[in-house]
Amino acid sequence: MSIPGFEQWLDTPRGQYLLAWEHRKFDQLVTDIFGYNAVQIGQPKQDFLRSSRMPHRLHCGVTSPAKVLCDPEELPFASQSLDLVILPHVLEFAAHPHQLLREVERVLVPEGSVVIAGFNPYSLWGLRRSFSGNLGELPWQGQYFSVPRLKDWLTLLSFETHAGSFGCYAPPVSSDAWLRRWSFMDAAGDRWWHFAGGAYILQAVKRVRGMRLIMPDWRAQVRPKKAMAPVSRRDGFSGEQ
Repeated sequence: MSIPGFEQWLDTPRGQYLLAWEHRKFDQLVTDIFGYNAVQIGQPKQDFLRSSRMPHRLHCGVTSPAKVLCDPEELPFASQSLDLVILPHVLEFAAHPHQLLREVERVLVPEGSVVIAGFNPYSLWGLRRSFSGNLGELPWQGQYFSVPRLKDWLTLLSFETHAGSFGCYAPPVSSDAWLRRWSFMDAAGDRWWHFAGGAYILQAVKRVRGMRLIMPDWRAQVRPKKAMAPVSRRDGFSGEQ
């Protein structure tokens, strides 16, 4: 998925500040997720799969340079065919975010992972968005979903959240110099107000509930049959002729 103007915004000081943190976090997460097929949806100019060990890695979106051009809400992959899907700021700008997550659940194998990056509405960045609304510049036009809300959606789709973190605690000032001045907040944020980071990354694993077969205990010994007891004859006849 390509958001008009978002790639240009990523070239701004605020965008570079966000990208630097997200690349570090994606690198830490994807390197420990194993499998064969991984897909990144959106932001085709950014390689968030660069640290993945999976042999097959694809970028999927609506415009080039994505390798697979498609609608993210109708993914052209077979059901249960992917081991990892990452969504870097895709849900915020999706017309139907629930449908997109359902597609991700469909294409993931059991125990496959989805890694989602998003903006935190309960942060200085979320406060900045509230002053801009849908009339503001990117990225303030998107829908910001909180981590608890996102976890509820994932739970309904049988996902189990595994790992996650918040980052980008500095206020979203437009100047690189001011971002450096506020950099002390990043050092303190993880310790004192970790839930108030401007962005978050969340990993969830697809769980599939199956039937538990109850097998007979083949090791149980078969009870021996009772022997027939001899009965004496009392009718006056012998067995001899």
